[in-house]
Amino acid sequence: MTKHIYPAHEGHFPVMLNEVMALLDPQDKGVYVDATFGGGGYSKTILSAAACEVWGIDRDPDAIARGQEIQKEFTSLHLLQGDFSNIKELLASQKITECNGIVLDLGVSSFQIDQAERGFSFRFDGPLDMRMSRTGKTAADLVNTLSETELADILFHYGEERFSRRIAKAIVQRRIEAPFETTQDLAGLIQKTIHGDKSGINPATRSFQGLRIAVNNELEQIHIALQAALNLLKPGGKLIVVSFHSLEDRIAKDIMKKAAGRIAKPSRHLPLSLSPSQADNEFELLTSKPQRPSEQECQLNPRSRSARLRAIKRRL
Repeated sequence: MTKHIYPAHEGHFPVMLNEVMALLDPQDKGVYVDATFGGGGYSKTILSAAACEVWGIDRDPDAIARGQEIQKEFTSLHLLQGDFSNIKELLASQKITECNGIVLDLGVSSFQIDQAERGFSFRFDGPLDMRMSRTGKTAADLVNTLSETELADILFHYGEERFSRRIAKAIVQRRIEAPFETTQDLAGLIQKTIHGDKSGINPATRSFQGLRIAVNNELEQIHIALQAALNLLKPGGKLIVVSFHSLEDRIAKDIMKKAAGRIAKPSRHLPLSLSPSQADNEFELLTSKPQRPSEQECQLNPRSRSARLRAIKRRL
């Protein structure tokens, strides 16, 4: 197989592209789905590797607009705007009921992070937004209206922030004076409220993660999308998931292991003849443990450092 390299598309680096392509192994006449289109990096590489069709899905209208430029080069790229949790319905609307492979990159795209007006990053001062679809409640709406308990729960469960209650209390006290409107306003308060640790991670990082997940209902969307994706695979079809934090990875791991019959036995005394047979299962894990990006990639694209890749295949 031809070895692929990381192509930059206007500064966009598809995470773990070599590993994704090695597992996906696109074939001529195949039908593939890039369910988190983003900058279109995976789609472009798949279309360059085989005479196939790719359906790109993204809830972000900006991503669809970027994809329309890519369509000028690759006429077998088709674009659908919508949540990836609606993958089955979106594809069915185009009379696509099965496919040879599906790729999901669960991270926020570089384009979204680098646009200050989207409000995903506190590296820039921008509106406290974080909406991937540009519709619905913003992060500012949550920060300025939710109760202290509700905010603490979001930061703890979605951001895995151990100082969630301290931060939530500080937010509620400060918003009495003035509502939060910008990313750096909120990040500044968090940085004053809790101190950084030896990891070097900015103290606001986990809180911003938690708010982003809540704004976009990400965990529920991922769960629905992965279940639907498994059902769309043809025999021999593959699902590849790249995640960026433990909450996402845990969902992917649990769903894939269950689909492949890798479930714990009720008891170590259960006779082997009564144990579920993995060989008889409809799916086969392609990654027993999550793959991690190479050191070379981490140096080239530091945002890939936390990436984990899992893959599964429907048996022939």
